[in-house]
This record gives sequence, C-alpha cells and structure tokens, in this order.
Amino acid sequence: MNRRAWAWALYDWANSAFPTIVSTFVIAAYFTQGIAPDPVTGQAQWGWMQTASGIGIALLSPLLGAVADAGGRRRLMLAVCTLVLVVATAGIWFARPDPAFALWALGCVAVATLAFELSMVFYNSLLPQVAAPAQIGRVSGLAWGLGYAGGLLCLVIALLLLVRPDPSPLGLDRAQAEHVRATALLAAGWIALFAWPVLVILPDAGGARPPWGAAMRRGLTEIGAVLRGLPRNPAMLRFLLARLFYTDGLNTLFAFGAIYAAGVFGMGFEEILLFGIALNLTAGLGAAGFGLVEDRLGSQRTIMLALVALMALGTGLLLAEGKAMFWVLALSLGIFVGPAQAASRTLMARLAPPAEVAAHFGLFALSGRVTGFLGPAVLAMVTVATDSQRAGMATVVVFLALGAAILATVRDPPRG
Repeated sequence: MNRRAWAWALYDWANSAFPTIVSTFVIAAYFTQGIAPDPVTGQAQWGWMQTASGIGIALLSPLLGAVADAGGRRRLMLAVCTLVLVVATAGIWFARPDPAFALWALGCVAVATLAFELSMVFYNSLLPQVAAPAQIGRVSGLAWGLGYAGGLLCLVIALLLLVRPDPSPLGLDRAQAEHVRATALLAAGWIALFAWPVLVILPDAGGARPPWGAAMRRGLTEIGAVLRGLPRNPAMLRFLLARLFYTDGLNTLFAFGAIYAAGVFGMGFEEILLFGIALNLTAGLGAAGFGLVEDRLGSQRTIMLALVALMALGTGLLLAEGKAMFWVLALSLGIFVGPAQAASRTLMARLAPPAEVAAHFGLFALSGRVTGFLGPAVLAMVTVATDSQRAGMATVVVFLALGAAILATVRDPPRG
C-alpha cells in the first residue's frame, strides 16, 4: 500500500476505539449497571438512545453524503465529525455513577454515535481516492483488520491500566467509577492520536468549491436523483437490500452473542470478555487475510463465501453442547465476519458512480441502520414464543440466508 492508503487505513485503527470501548464492552455496561436506577431501566434507556441515534443517522447520512459530493468537502466533513466524536466521547468522563447523570451520559453517547456513523460515510467515500480499482479490496480488508486490532489494543490497555488495577496506579477513585469513566478519555485520546493522518495527507477534490448553501441545494438534488435512479440500477438496489438483511444478522450476532454464551454455556464475565477479545481478533485476521485475495476472488464472491461459512458455523453453534466446541466454532465464525463487512465496503465503492460516491455511501450507511431494530425484535419474539435461546439465535442464520439469496443475483462490476 502507498502512503495515502496507509493514512486512510489508520483511521480504521483510530475510530474502532469508540465501538469497542463505548458501544460494546465498557461504557454500555457501566451505564446499565452503574448510572441507571436499575439494569432493566438502563437497558431500556440505552435502547431508546440507540433508536434515536439510528433515526438521526438514517435521516442525515444520505443527505450529508450528497452535500459532501456537491461541495467537494469530504475531508473537511470527516474532520468535523471526528472532532465531535472525540469531544462527545471525552464528555462521558463527567457521567458519575448516579441516575442524575443518566441524561448527560445518554446525550454524550448519542452525539458520539451519530458522529461516528456519519464520519464513516465520508471516510468510506475516500476509498476510491487511495487505491487503484484492482487494489480496493486489499486496502479495504487490511484497513478493516487494522480496525479490529486497534480496538482490541485499546481495550487491553483500558483493562490492564484502568479497569483492573486496585488500587489504581493513576489514583482513580473506584467509588466514583473513575477507573471505568477514564476509559472514555482513553478512547477519545486514541481517536485524536491516530485519526489525523487521513485528515492531513488526503486532499479534497480539486476545483472551485461552491458556498455551503449552494452545496446543500446541489446535495438535495443529487440525493433525489440517486434515489430516483436506484430502480434503474438494479445491481445497486439488490446489493443494498441484501446488505440490509445480512447486516441485521451480523449486528444481532454481535449484540446477543455474549448473552447467548452466558445463558446457554454458563460463561461468566471474565470468560465472556476473553471470548469477545478472541472473537474480534479472529475477525480482524480474517478481514486482513481475505483482503489480500479479495481482488482476485471478487468482492461479491468474497461476501458470498463469508455468508455461507457464517451460516454453516452458526448452525453448528446452535447444535453445539459443550463449551469447548462452542469456542472452536465461534472463533472460526469470527474469521468470516470481517471479510463480510470489509468486502461489502469494497463492493459499494465499485458499484457507486465516482461523482456520487459519498451519497451512495450515505445509502450504504442507511442500509446498515434503517432496520437495525428488526433482527433483535425477531430474535426476542422467537425466544419468548419458544422459551429457547437457541431458537432465538437461529433467526440470525435466517437473516444471513436472506441476504445471501439476494446477493447471489448481484455481479461484481468490471474493474478498470
């Protein structure tokens, strides 16, 4: 990879600290167990906050992507979103373990989540600028692998330096949960430290830039044209529809995997944490490894291979009885999660017209969020109806299968 590609890929390493520390492992648990009045109320409040963020992402991502295309300001808008992400994430530090701070915590996480998802629209849209068409898959896959690695390293530092030591070598007050709250400062600093190369090295598109008002009007016109043009671009439409289903399956898998491991196999918190680290590690290795061969296989074939493997291994997990077999199958499954996500980004970059790439990545973000509630809702209904966690998790395989069936009708575009 060249210098610009490495600078671009390093952003994946930087911003992965947010989902790892805030959304998945540390801050989400801290809110439900330490700030909210009780875990049930905390889970409900966290869910409503994620719903509100999802609505904001759905409304803003296609529009702002189109504005970035029209105004030639993708890098600038990425910088603004990154700054908001850093400030909002750092703000979580002030959320003390008291229900009085629930609204502050939820507000910071909501703003940070919105900034994170919008930043990915502009970041992903820069991919065609940093890699030749024949190397887009390799660059995207390696960047996704770097993202997993960066998030995991940040998590390990958080656990070893901040969360576990008692007493804290930094003088953090455990009674006020400062050892947990400090992980938000770590994540914010991590993003700020590693995100800057892409903002400095990659130039925005050349040429005259229209005023913001004119860019907004052009953006609205562009997104309208993109939406009206989707029926005339059946490959793009089918891909976005396919991604809607299989991304719901993948997101549900990550959201409920730990719950399934705890309920079915009796795994405790420490073991679940190790499981999460190991799963993300295999996912990162899979994304990087498949990135090296994706350009030869093709993005669509890479996604299809990953989805078929995920369905097979997922079915095995549903039938597994022993904890050892669960670990083997789950870590094997992780190998194919990264490639499914990284190759999806590559395929989108290849399908999107160059002049409308940010607007299309706005739709890409929309397809990954607009029905984010569907997978968990179906899983919950099936779990209640059958009184079985295994039956509930089986819905993940169904979502993956629906996505794969639609994706099978999409072909890789020619590579120049």
